[in-house]
Amino acid sequence: QYARVWIPDPEEVWKSAELLKDYKPGDKVLQLRLEEGKDLEYCLDPKTKELPPLRNPDILVGENDLTALSYLHEPAVLHNLKVRFIDSKLIYTYCIVLVAINPYEQLPIYGEDIINAYSGQNMGDMDPHIFAVAEEAYKQMARDERNQSIIVSGESGAGKTVSAKYAMRYFATVSGSASEANVEEKVLASNPIMESIGNAKTTRNDNSSRFGKYIEIGFDKRYRIIGANMRTYLLEKSRVVFQAEEERNYHIFYQLCASAALPEFKTLRLGNADYFHYTKQGGSPVIDGVDDAKEMVNTRQACTLLGITDSYQMGIFRILAGILHLGNVEFASRDSDSCAIPPKHEPLTIFCDLMGVEYEEMAHWLCHRKLSTATETYIKPISKLHAINARDALAKHIYANLFNWIVDHVNKALHATVKQHSFIGVLDIYGFETFEINSFEQFCINYANEKLQQQFNMHVFKLEQEEYMKEQIPWTLIDFYDNQPCINLIEAKMGILDLLDEECKMPKGSDDTWAQKLYNTHLNKCALFEKPRLSNKAFIIKHFADKVEYQCEGFLEKNKDTVYEEQIKVLKSSKFKLLPELFQDEEKAISPTSATPSGRVPLTRTPVKPAKARPGQASKEHKKTVGHQFRNSLHLLMETLNATTPHYVRCIKPNDFKFPFTFDEKRAVQQLRACGVLETIRISAAGFPSRWTYQEFFSRYRVLMKQRDVLGDRKQTCKNVLEKLILDKDKYQFGKTKIFFRAGQVAYLEKIRADKLRAACIRIQKTIRGWLMRKKYVRMRKAAITIQRYVRGYQARCYANFLRRTRAAITIQKFQRMYVVRKRYQCMRAATIALQALLRGYMARNKYQMV
Repeated sequence: QYARVWIPDPEEVWKSAELLKDYKPGDKVLQLRLEEGKDLEYCLDPKTKELPPLRNPDILVGENDLTALSYLHEPAVLHNLKVRFIDSKLIYTYCIVLVAINPYEQLPIYGEDIINAYSGQNMGDMDPHIFAVAEEAYKQMARDERNQSIIVSGESGAGKTVSAKYAMRYFATVSGSASEANVEEKVLASNPIMESIGNAKTTRNDNSSRFGKYIEIGFDKRYRIIGANMRTYLLEKSRVVFQAEEERNYHIFYQLCASAALPEFKTLRLGNADYFHYTKQGGSPVIDGVDDAKEMVNTRQACTLLGITDSYQMGIFRILAGILHLGNVEFASRDSDSCAIPPKHEPLTIFCDLMGVEYEEMAHWLCHRKLSTATETYIKPISKLHAINARDALAKHIYANLFNWIVDHVNKALHATVKQHSFIGVLDIYGFETFEINSFEQFCINYANEKLQQQFNMHVFKLEQEEYMKEQIPWTLIDFYDNQPCINLIEAKMGILDLLDEECKMPKGSDDTWAQKLYNTHLNKCALFEKPRLSNKAFIIKHFADKVEYQCEGFLEKNKDTVYEEQIKVLKSSKFKLLPELFQDEEKAISPTSATPSGRVPLTRTPVKPAKARPGQASKEHKKTVGHQFRNSLHLLMETLNATTPHYVRCIKPNDFKFPFTFDEKRAVQQLRACGVLETIRISAAGFPSRWTYQEFFSRYRVLMKQRDVLGDRKQTCKNVLEKLILDKDKYQFGKTKIFFRAGQVAYLEKIRADKLRAACIRIQKTIRGWLMRKKYVRMRKAAITIQRYVRGYQARCYANFLRRTRAAITIQKFQRMYVVRKRYQCMRAATIALQALLRGYMARNKYQMV
């Protein structure tokens, strides 16, 4: 009774409730009361009879580290993240990995003073932060002499690019440069360049990275930055020719249009972004708060800093402007199977002038293609639709090669001039994706995430094992989800990619026949593969995060990823020296190309391999399909990551509307599942998820010990107390420096501690209240006596005053009366004497006369 639990809720995902009645084994219904006061009956599942998850004590809510929670499950994690994010405005939380929630607001927590505060600190000594992860990687590199990786993942708009950027800024600030060339500035300068050519506005994010990248930051023996190298993965080429509503093309195109009035750009014959087909489709050419002209200045400055000369910069802008003009080329249908470009068509004229190619040749090959047989070669006209698709394929191909050329030159500028001793890699890569319509792009992305999740699980598993071995406690095998079967389904022999490549080689291969081969090979034979009930052109894969249904349409075309060779030959014959340079080593090109129709799928990506290709593989590499190349680049990435010590940052998007500090539980839990955080927690919870040092345990639970239990040896003290408090010895283990608890045991100890403190509180309250009442009585008695004393004194003084006044009155009366009597007497005496004198005189005179 009164235990608090979590119950599922369709709106909030999980709701807190309190048990009103004790649960007894066999009960089918729980009597609960929600936090808002509403009572309800919660029916247990008759099959599993699983009880709802328990809620953590309030003392643990809002913890920096989720592993400190006693009950480690989905609702506890979700609630803890929400409390920290909404109530405390804290965006970072530890959970073996760093969970970062995008606040959609600029926070003052990334300044140089903050970097200096985290520099040299141990992870856990300060609040969770991307700088803490970066510092841990930097410290481990120096201490263990082992290369490190920081793996940043999450869906679009979750803040991956920003997190990766701050990690790089941290290394640049704390390590300094080994030379006077300011290498750290060059490393940071690569960001604005890559963002301009590889980032775009989407409905989810104003600055979304449309490619994955792995940047290796090189250090010398004194652990100062000496250079860097960048690998890129799966560039979204289709954005060049198509943007969904409210989205934009790559930033660089809008920066060019915003700077069209500059004198040096006059020859490019640019105009407003609304004029070009490739920049107006989204209907959102402006991003609030972003000045594209100013961003162009930053891009050019970064190019200059990285050694890309003004002439090369103008060459890049010339090619980009040519792509925009190419998008405005229009075709007129002659009949259903052929088309033509109007004579002296202005957009094509400008394109040919900028590219330095012949107008007639380009106009011809935009409307025709060459077909070769064993004996003959045919030139065949193509329809208007195919011509538009070919034009878009050419634009994507030019842009992809330009992108790779720029990456190559950035790498040359960042190349270390001295021997590299070690490196820290920062991987900024797309997260698990599932949409209403999922195609080849989502398949590749989710395949990459399966590989990363497997590496992640193994790493977490290894960390757990190392912790147990370090603390010398008995190690038992933890059962965790191994997604190797799903990876085998995709990449093994006769797997999905294998069958796809095989179908691409067939002369009459199609998406439908490939789908049938998938059903025949895997349906009812692999538990992770399913067929939708109402479709023969789709398949379902049970990924680690979720089930995803993929539409087969377009898979073959995107996997082949071809462009008409004759168009490329025209470009190679250009008088403009930079353009042939993009195609001179086509076989070594980092990216294959695509002829995917722009109108079909709004997302087509191309895998991008490391800048340095092996010399002997050039001719073969070009023939490999997109899927094959992506698989190879992914294996190379995994080899690199496995050779380093990885550190993980999982970025979470709190809502879909970019509202600051607004938390949507449904969206958050989807991402927590998708990025493997909950699986990590499950692995951790399967062992001993809660860990306390002996001193921490002693300090926390000292209240449960009697004076005689406290010994000089803290470790022995904790052992003696725990054996009395928790009778089941399997619920805890004593390590060298820590005590390990099974899930729920810390909550049990917290309950005992809370009960003890509650009893102590009641006794203290009783004593304090008695003391307060006695103090109050003594004060009141003293006050009463004082008042009485003063009143009695006042009354006595008044009486004495009365007596004095009475006495004075009598005295006055006495003297007054005496005065009156004396006056009367004196008057009478004076009158008497006067009468006597007169009478005696009279008598004397009479006597004298008689004599």
